[in-house]
Amino acid sequence: MPDVCVLLIEGTNCEEETGRAFREVGLDVELVHLKQLTGDCSSERRRNLFDYRTLVFPGGWSAGDYVRAGAIFAARVKSRLGDELREFVESGNLVLGVCNGFQILTETGLLPAFNGMSEAPVACLTNNLCSSFQCRPAYLRHVNRSPFTAKLDLDEVIQIPVAHAEGRFTFGRGGDGLLEELLENKQIVFRYCRGDGSDAAGVFPWNPNGSLYDIAGICNPERNVLGLMPHPERVIHRIQEADWTRESGRDYGDGRVLFESVAEHLKKI
Repeated sequence: MPDVCVLLIEGTNCEEETGRAFREVGLDVELVHLKQLTGDCSSERRRNLFDYRTLVFPGGWSAGDYVRAGAIFAARVKSRLGDELREFVESGNLVLGVCNGFQILTETGLLPAFNGMSEAPVACLTNNLCSSFQCRPAYLRHVNRSPFTAKLDLDEVIQIPVAHAEGRFTFGRGGDGLLEELLENKQIVFRYCRGDGSDAAGVFPWNPNGSLYDIAGICNPERNVLGLMPHPERVIHRIQEADWTRESGRDYGDGRVLFESVAEHLKKI
């Protein structure tokens, strides 16, 4: 079976780019509908979550993002596959959520998961403070390592595009203690920053959505679950980057390194 399961339902729309990005680094990928994991399909199409080593929730507008972004997809996963998903993560397998996928991971309780998968969401990705959809290049500073970022240096800055209306990471009121826990556990993997790597300090457009502490991506304490709002699958090649004409000498875009890191990690286990 393939190394990577890219999971989709109606409304997801980044599955093809995500699958292609993993194939670019030599991994076998299968695009799988949720019904194939829950058994609501023909027997020949049935799939088992444990046949894969990496589960990916791609970007898009799953179920139209009704109720809250990612909430319906998360509820369907948790109601039918909650125990399997928990076991999958606890077994050390990788789980990645990009944009809508990050929203899904917070809704399922797989992030921030201070004490394992939580019954109710602890954090959320809510409306951008600018009150508009943002589709633009963003600079990210790599602040803590995970299997998804092993090939990045600490404090390295990469340029990855965002495309969301609900990307503001928050704990809501009284979340200062939870932010401290994120910092203590070194769960913040990416922060929005300026082009020179200095803090965005919440200033638009360097922080495109108003996220708490300029948070662009976090992992669980065990580091095998990562959620991030920017789309690395959209900048696999240099020509896909906004400033591609200004620099020559390299063929690959900044997003490729995340997929290379996953491939390298899977080879070791």
